[in-house]
Amino acid sequence: MDEKDRIIIDMLLKNARIPYTDIAKKLGVSETAVRKRIKKLEKERIIEGYTIKVNPSCLGYKSIAHVGIDTEPGHFLGVACRLTEMEEIKCVAITSGSNMIVADIWAKNNKHLSEIINKVSKIEGVVAAHPTIIVEMLKS
Repeated sequence: MDEKDRIIIDMLLKNARIPYTDIAKKLGVSETAVRKRIKKLEKERIIEGYTIKVNPSCLGYKSIAHVGIDTEPGHFLGVACRLTEMEEIKCVAITSGSNMIVADIWAKNNKHLSEIINKVSKIEGVVAAHPTIIVEMLKS
């Protein structure tokens, strides 16, 4: 991977739908060269996929929270798997920080968020759930 690949990745991170011609202009290469580089990055699994960024509040979700979750050691993976099955939970990550698992929850309002957190707390093996409500997202 060289500097041109890094520039391609940076441009795709900012806008996954950027035309290859725009990337080619920035790099001073042909569109075909960009296409080949991107295919190579995909084959090497440096680029694993493409996605969209959604504004949750525009979809009716007014309460967004990161929730740190601690479990009993024997239930750790089971809890993580159960969390991935919940529709309101948009991201589940295993961490080495102050919590074992961190989940991102999109809720319609604070009451709905509280209901979801209570549901999470009742999963077998959950010891604690520590919500941090997002007031304003500056970068994601």
